[in-house]
Amino acid sequence: MARVHIDLINNSNSKPLPGLSDLELWATAAVGQQREEAEISLLIVDEAEGAELNQQWRNKNGPTNVLSFPSDLPAELGLPLLGDLVICAPVVAKEALEQKKSLSSHWAHMVVHGTLHLLGFDHIDDDQAEEMESLETDILARIGYPDPYQDRE
Repeated sequence: MARVHIDLINNSNSKPLPGLSDLELWATAAVGQQREEAEISLLIVDEAEGAELNQQWRNKNGPTNVLSFPSDLPAELGLPLLGDLVICAPVVAKEALEQKKSLSSHWAHMVVHGTLHLLGFDHIDDDQAEEMESLETDILARIGYPDPYQDRE
């Protein structure tokens, strides 16, 4: 099992937020056997900063739940940096409420989802989306969380 270290920067006034140990547990579950060691920089933001970053990097208006920026360091450097995640705390809280999920469960899903993006997974087409959603569901189940997609039609 991987050892994942998270460098956390909290720019959000939202409460409650998950603790560092939970964030590292969720990211570690996502990394699984793919690496022995990994490092992730995680920035937690409020809506204004989330919207600004979403506009800058994805050319989309408004904040989104999670942005992922995989590291582009050459593999031969042997550095464990997976990349950067940005999670918008108010969006996660709003989605959890709308989807009738516990806040902890939705945070776990967002960290797992973002970490899988850092590992190269994506959901651009239906096959990729199905593979990624199945992987997310399996990872979350292993650490005691329900299927995040159980209510989809």
